[in-house]
Amino acid sequence: MANTPRNMQVLKIPYHQMAHGLLFILLFSSILSTNHACNQSQSSSLLSFALSLSSPSLNWTSIDCCHWEGITCDHDGWVTHLDLPSRLGLDLKGGVFPSIENLTHLTYLNLSHNSLYGSLESGFFLSLNRLEILDLSSNLFFGELLSFIPSNTRMVDLSNNHFHGAIPSSFFRRARNLTSFSVRNNTFSGSIPSSICLHSSPLIMLLDFSFNEFSSNIPAGLGKCAKLQVFRAGYNNLSGSLPEDIYNATTLEEITLPSNAIHGDIKEEIVNLTNLTILDLYLNQFSGMLPMNIGKLSKLKFMLLHSNNLKGSLPPSLVNCTNLEQLNLGSNNLEGNLSMLDFSKLNRLSKLDIVSNHFTGVFPTSLYSCKSLKALRLSLNDLDGQIEPEILSLKSLSFLSLSGSRMSNITGVMNILMRCKSLKVLILSNNFVGEEMPNGDGMVDVDGLQNLGILYFRGCELTGSLPVWLSKLKMLEVLDMSFNRITGSIPSWLGTSPSLFHINLGNNRISGELPKQFCELPMLVSEQTAARVEHTYLELPFFVKPASDAYILQYSSLSFFPPAIYLYNNSINGSIPTEISQLILLRTLDLSDNNVGGNIPDEISSLKMLETLELSVNHLSGEIPASLTSLNFLSSLNVSYNNLEGPIPKGTQLQGFDVSAFEGNPKLCGAPLWNDCPLINGNSQDVETEHQIPWFHISVVLGFIVGFGGFCGPLMLKKTWRDAYFQFLNNVQGRIYAMRKVRA
Repeated sequence: MANTPRNMQVLKIPYHQMAHGLLFILLFSSILSTNHACNQSQSSSLLSFALSLSSPSLNWTSIDCCHWEGITCDHDGWVTHLDLPSRLGLDLKGGVFPSIENLTHLTYLNLSHNSLYGSLESGFFLSLNRLEILDLSSNLFFGELLSFIPSNTRMVDLSNNHFHGAIPSSFFRRARNLTSFSVRNNTFSGSIPSSICLHSSPLIMLLDFSFNEFSSNIPAGLGKCAKLQVFRAGYNNLSGSLPEDIYNATTLEEITLPSNAIHGDIKEEIVNLTNLTILDLYLNQFSGMLPMNIGKLSKLKFMLLHSNNLKGSLPPSLVNCTNLEQLNLGSNNLEGNLSMLDFSKLNRLSKLDIVSNHFTGVFPTSLYSCKSLKALRLSLNDLDGQIEPEILSLKSLSFLSLSGSRMSNITGVMNILMRCKSLKVLILSNNFVGEEMPNGDGMVDVDGLQNLGILYFRGCELTGSLPVWLSKLKMLEVLDMSFNRITGSIPSWLGTSPSLFHINLGNNRISGELPKQFCELPMLVSEQTAARVEHTYLELPFFVKPASDAYILQYSSLSFFPPAIYLYNNSINGSIPTEISQLILLRTLDLSDNNVGGNIPDEISSLKMLETLELSVNHLSGEIPASLTSLNFLSSLNVSYNNLEGPIPKGTQLQGFDVSAFEGNPKLCGAPLWNDCPLINGNSQDVETEHQIPWFHISVVLGFIVGFGGFCGPLMLKKTWRDAYFQFLNNVQGRIYAMRKVRA
């Protein structure tokens, strides 16, 4: 102890006292841990819940349920949190509610993004009256909401399930602390509950009723929601006008009501909502003019008002919405000189869509100052536009649609656009009327547009042949040059385009035969190749009308765009190459109104994904291959006005098509046509019958002879048998005579 300071004494504790102390500590900690251990009733309820699941099994094996995955307990061992969303790597399946109702101390319940089912029985919220957070989103739950939200509940998310029926206003009568309520994407019906804020939930911040079947008007009372920030009720059957008091909900940051039947004006009072960042009212029936002072909504980022009945000119104050990122006013009745608006103030604008209105003037050059612009669609207006080299300053521009803008000088325009390195979608339809398609001569950068995925020159009446510079667009997926006056044959290099899967060259003057190389398009012959391609992302929805009598289709991604070849109304001759069988991913083949001859190749039945086959108005001959009945996805077929003959193959699809699909083929017969087919090889069968031995008749005659001879032969040869037989006949005759006498 030499190193021990003098003023310190070494504390010596006997060993037995130390052991007793350690034992006391262990016992005390055991008591403490027992106090925090899982309550036995809670453990039983959780195990019942686990047993109700069909898959997967939960790794709940330890004694203390408070240490199980997704479980949190309070200091008394009552379960307060059940947190088992699929983001933890689970995908729970099964029914859950009866066992969970026994967890009466639950404050947090999250079972989102699983495959659980069951209904919210009336006793569910009565039992779980301490619940603060309820998230059952993205499951398979069903039934009606019969009970009410407990007073402690702050958030309810029942979105993406199968709940139905009306939501009674009484459902919110005790929800004094509710801040967020979402029933998005169910099948709820009836009216949106009224007076949620007035009598029930004054703290509500988010209401989401979208993607249901709610009807009637939007109820009054939203103006009383002093804290409401988000109101969503899009994709329902709502009607009427916006309630007047919605303009008093000054805390609103988002109003999202698309795809309903809401009508009336957007009132000037909307400028009271100075916190508004999202105004989404597209695909309704709003009319009238845009509010003149809409520029006071300086925080507005998204204004989506397309597909309504708005009229008048754009208010000059619109450019004061300097935070605007997306402005979509397409498909309305708006008008005015677009070039009078100074877009240069909207330096955050990334998407501008005013398609299908009545705007006039020249292409607004102030748009070249919107350096953030990614998508620009000015199509189908009354604009006179010429693209200037300043467009190259829009380094992020990937979507450009200027159809019907009366542009000219296609070579000059393409010389500019070839240098837009980010461009992925280029739609210049109904321009350059009667000009010649540039073939590369006079073009300064034919290696440009290396990111281009969609190219449209539809309805331009362009002359010349398909330009060879198209072969250098390695990312090109969709090409539409229909309704032009293009001549020459289909070049073989078109079949080598690595990404091309949708081609429309219909209504041109193309001649010659279909090259065999055309049947080698990599994206249509190999599932592996198609799966490796990352389809072009579309900054704006893409509208397609494949034929003049077809419906307009809308696509938001090329992932769902149909692989198709349209060559209708040309002068293509020759026969359909048997190599067509290689295009196994093709869904639409349209060769109608051409000069194609020969037979319909049997190999066409290899196109198992084919949905539409148009071969009408050609010179096809022979029979319809019976193998066409194996095309299970075929929903549209037309072989009318050819020289086809013989019976229509019997199959569910073929007999289900309209008569018009087969008319104009005089030698074609069978359903659904009215003319029945004659007996196949009927004459030859008759001739063969004359030369065949009639074995049936011979067998009958021989049977008669053998039977008759076997009976009469012994009577003729043996006298004693003959005498006995005739004696028998005499006895029978005598008995019959006696019976008649008795009856008389």
